[in-house]
Amino acid sequence: MTTTLQELTERVSAAVGEDSGLGKSFKVDLRGEGIIHIDGAQVSNDDKPADLTVSISQRDLKALGKGELNPMTAVITGRLKVSDMGLAMSLQPQMQALFSKLS
Repeated sequence: MTTTLQELTERVSAAVGEDSGLGKSFKVDLRGEGIIHIDGAQVSNDDKPADLTVSISQRDLKALGKGELNPMTAVITGRLKVSDMGLAMSLQPQMQALFSKLS
């Protein structure tokens, strides 16, 4: 079942709540399906600059959230691209917690 960008954005917004807990701005580029930008409690579909940009398909994002796709395997195989690997590694627990709420 395909989730619309609006539905996914609403799930992200609900998961973020009053604060994403990331401490940085974060953008998910859904590879042609849209953008989700997170900055604190603000969640939008605006393509604004972010401290960290993750490029991933919606299907792979859901698989990450369910624990069915290993993040390092996804990076190595090109299914997941990040703008700053060091920052991505430091935020990995918070991102995984957020992604797990999307599935």
